[in-house]
Amino acid sequence: MISKVLTVADCKITDIKKILHNYHLDLKLVSKDSAIPGSYWGDSEAGLVANYIYAHEDTPIHSLLHETCHYICMDAKRRQSLDTNAEGDYDEENGVCYLQILFADSFPEMGQDRMLQDMDSWGYTFRLGSAEKWFKEDAEDALHWLKKYQILDQKGGITYNLRS
Repeated sequence: MISKVLTVADCKITDIKKILHNYHLDLKLVSKDSAIPGSYWGDSEAGLVANYIYAHEDTPIHSLLHETCHYICMDAKRRQSLDTNAEGDYDEENGVCYLQILFADSFPEMGQDRMLQDMDSWGYTFRLGSAEKWFKEDAEDALHWLKKYQILDQKGGITYNLRS
């Protein structure tokens, strides 16, 4: 198990902004001594308000990507009034987790293996006991859901489409 999860400070801001830009999202970094606007869990967890992702430098990348993926996976109506609570159902949450794992390869510092470790370290819970087992052995429903909403293409590639 790793001792520290990868944070915003550990990655290039340009890599983060590149992903966000594809979805018309903007990153707003706030000072460490300020609360993160739109953070559902508080502390260093990323926040989501309208089309802004808020973070500290010590915000975990998995948290920033998780909130980004909520924005991508929610329907347009929820996106219009988005403030803090992304809501969503069980299937959408699985889609969010699956997509954030795919996005991990966009960061040379992270990659999917590190994302899976960070998710386990942070306390994500899956039926099979780990993020890796879920992703590799039990996530077919998440993959199907992402394809259904054209967030992934039929080969499983990222389309850079928002759910409509």
